[in-house]
Amino acid sequence: MNHHDAPKREALGIQGPAGRLEALLEYPRVAEVRRVAVICHPHPLHQGTMQNKVVHTLARAMLELDAVALRFNFRGVGASEGQHADGVGEVGDAMAACAWMRERFPGCELLLAGFSFGAMVACATAVTVQPAQLVTIAPPVERTRELLAGRHPAVPWLVVQGDADGVVPSAGVMAWVAGLVPPPELVVLPGVDHFFHGSLASLRETLVGRLSAVSA
Repeated sequence: MNHHDAPKREALGIQGPAGRLEALLEYPRVAEVRRVAVICHPHPLHQGTMQNKVVHTLARAMLELDAVALRFNFRGVGASEGQHADGVGEVGDAMAACAWMRERFPGCELLLAGFSFGAMVACATAVTVQPAQLVTIAPPVERTRELLAGRHPAVPWLVVQGDADGVVPSAGVMAWVAGLVPPPELVVLPGVDHFFHGSLASLRETLVGRLSAVSA
């Protein structure tokens, strides 16, 4: 894919449990779509939106993997209706987005990804939705554990974490991952902070490298 070419994109609304969700669909340049991805953004109360740089990088990586990428704003963010619901309602939003993608692209492999708060939501959503692949970037461990309430996404799962993360300490993520059975694949990026400042390219390369190996 020529990086100077903007992907074909479509702004749309998806019906969620608390009203319409603002969304953006981007298409890879492939004749036939076989994979689709739903991407969850970081915390709505801390300026998290689908335009977040890490979310944007996730979308770019998915397009590079020939997947149609769907980003959406959680309830109460941007033009999405409803109000912030502490993660629980946002899981409903993510489930609606996954259902919409499966209906629009039947028979395609679904990837579900999220960053920070969005990683927590993706994790809890994956338990029910059962995507072909789950990707969680800098998952807030304690909150995720609470939201999962003893459940565990039994799907192929990649966790990406920076070891200089001041928001989600990497030691906690590493300990949590090690305790999961089966453990997800964990990639720890040295010197990388929570927001991946200056490290978005290496994040994209990591995602493309790991996830293309999975689908081969």
